[in-house]
Amino acid sequence: MPTVLVVDDDPTLREVVAGYLSRAGLDVVEAQDGLTALVLARDRSPDLVVLDLTLPGLDGLEVFRRLRSERGDLPVVMLTARGEESDRVLGLELGADDYVTKPFSSRELVLRIQSILRRAAPITAPGSPTFVDADLTVDTRRHQAWMGGRPLALTSREFDLLAHLMAHPGTAFSRRELMQQVWGWEYGDESTVTVHVRRLREKVETDPARPVRLQTVWGVGYRWDGATATAAP
Repeated sequence: MPTVLVVDDDPTLREVVAGYLSRAGLDVVEAQDGLTALVLARDRSPDLVVLDLTLPGLDGLEVFRRLRSERGDLPVVMLTARGEESDRVLGLELGADDYVTKPFSSRELVLRIQSILRRAAPITAPGSPTFVDADLTVDTRRHQAWMGGRPLALTSREFDLLAHLMAHPGTAFSRRELMQQVWGWEYGDESTVTVHVRRLREKVETDPARPVRLQTVWGVGYRWDGATATAAP
């Protein structure tokens, strides 16, 4: 049974979220502040963290940074009451797997969490493909990627996006199509895709400002061309 750590200083919200997650078959651990969350993360090794950004004392962004410094692959869903897109994008740029803005539907949060947990789990079926593009290798069975022989530090969202694009070279996808086909979202903020594409380019392109592999198709979305493509002007 996957364990989810819910971090929020609002006891009512924690109770509601914990109830929904428990009924969905998840083991729930609760923390009311950042320091408690860090201790529980070490002791309980959760499979995912639901993290409020506006915590007393140690704020959510600092908690996130410390969590990721200790477990770089730990999936994190951020909760925020802030309306500015820049605040939401900041969390994604730091490497969060997803965000939900308050007030939110508890059912929506559960579905997002289940999607992340499902995609973060290693694929064990035999015959799962491995994609190779010059010095870049993505093994979907092991849920790992390497570039130049060195492991790439990817969030589960970034890994899924990279694998999907490499599985369909030369195909242009809109941001809406990527949200639906890669992450199973029928709704959501398309800027999420933009942020993840930017982060992927920083990890797989020699010059992210002049991408070769992950191209922008103006008026459409994005396309994987591979290492032999010509850099976009």
